[in-house]
Amino acid sequence: MEKNCPECGDKIIGRADKKFCSDACRNEYNNALNKDHKNLIRNINNRLRKNYRILESLNPTDKTKTTKERLLRLGFNFEYFTSTYTTKAGAVYYYLYDQGYLPLDNDFYLLVKKEII
Repeated sequence: MEKNCPECGDKIIGRADKKFCSDACRNEYNNALNKDHKNLIRNINNRLRKNYRILESLNPTDKTKTTKERLLRLGFNFEYFTSTYTTKAGAVYYYLYDQGYLPLDNDFYLLVKKEII
């Protein structure tokens, strides 16, 4: 049974389970398939990376304090984080991977680094 490449239509030569005629066609097909979501995902990942770099630069000793104004001036966006942790006392830490922050009174923030084991 002859199979054709779903990207270019050329005849597929090789293994019986081969789906594309070449790596280039496979890449083109998959890139086109995922294109709708790529800009959204790329923009969110860029935002997360920027937030992470800001926290990392402000927190070289694994625990420090800063102000909301300083974070905003550096371009930090509080809408983007990867996880939260709520303590037994109800305090909510927001994390970007291993870098986190805890909102304090008077627009101060405690910056922390989670130990990854």
